[in-house]
Amino acid sequence: MKKKVAVVLFNLGGPDKLSAVKPFLFNLFYDPAIISAPRPLRYLLAKFISTKREKTARERYSHLGGRSPILELTKLQAKQLEKMLEKENDDYRVFVSMRYWRPLAQETLKEVINWAPDESILLPLYPQYSSTTSGSSLYSWKKETEKQSFSIPTKTICCYPESEKFILAHVKGVNKILTQVKIKYNSLSNTILLFSAHGLPEKIIKSGDPYQAQVESTVMAIVEKIEDKTLNHIICYQSKVGPRRWIGPPTEEEIIKASRDKKNIIIVPIAFVSEHSETLVELDIEYKKIAKSYGCLDYYRVPALGTNVDFIEALSDLVKLKNKNKSNILNKKICSKECKKCFYNVREN
Repeated sequence: MKKKVAVVLFNLGGPDKLSAVKPFLFNLFYDPAIISAPRPLRYLLAKFISTKREKTARERYSHLGGRSPILELTKLQAKQLEKMLEKENDDYRVFVSMRYWRPLAQETLKEVINWAPDESILLPLYPQYSSTTSGSSLYSWKKETEKQSFSIPTKTICCYPESEKFILAHVKGVNKILTQVKIKYNSLSNTILLFSAHGLPEKIIKSGDPYQAQVESTVMAIVEKIEDKTLNHIICYQSKVGPRRWIGPPTEEEIIKASRDKKNIIIVPIAFVSEHSETLVELDIEYKKIAKSYGCLDYYRVPALGTNVDFIEALSDLVKLKNKNKSNILNKKICSKECKKCFYNVREN
């Protein structure tokens, strides 16, 4: 007899209209994983920051038709993953849960409850684990299941920074751009790869968050497999907010350096698997404009993985392996004991 397995994809979410920008930002900054201040102060800070940043954020989303494309793109990923899992013996259904805008965890959980699965598998669309992304989504989901008294066998895929087909998808994307550059210039000697990930405050990393180490392991796995072994590459971080010290180097600074040296720049969004404002506006518009103003030779950006077949196969393989594995632990050895904020080092679900 087939068992019903609910697969829940977690992503950031984004405003679906310009009037949703401010409440979306409030939800983001009210998250204790983002701002760790006690509740009364965190509420005031979230109100202040969301008000202060609303105008700039609205301008960004105006480039995208007044809304974020992330929900639509995540639904496409869910559809492709569900289609791939149709070949399996069990009955899989894939659901989408967003952290800071609709559908939020409580809404998605109701859909899951109505389907009445026998088991569930939680799958964040963040390949590299951080307490601010995957951790926040997973704990939010757990809190909602407790509120709604929903208890079924549940397994969690906390991270997959070196998953074979995930890496393959990136390698193919990078090689495709490298081929274009080589055809145009007959050489890659004047080309640099900038692997750009969303940044985090240094304080979070120093407290035991494994995100930076996992970003580095992803890049290392990709670089080992790209065709040209002589290419220079740099890991950098974007989207800094606020006065605190963040991990670096900043993507913008590396773009300026490479542009001044008259380099061809290839940007690889290494921690984003869906297109959204950080890729479509920050990388494609704002950073490209900076590159050109500082004399960049050519500026290329590798697309986010989206519904790339290799990436969807990577997700499918992770789900199938997790389903067959009696233990909830799939990737425990990835993080060291020093990574105190790793999901499995905090608690085993």
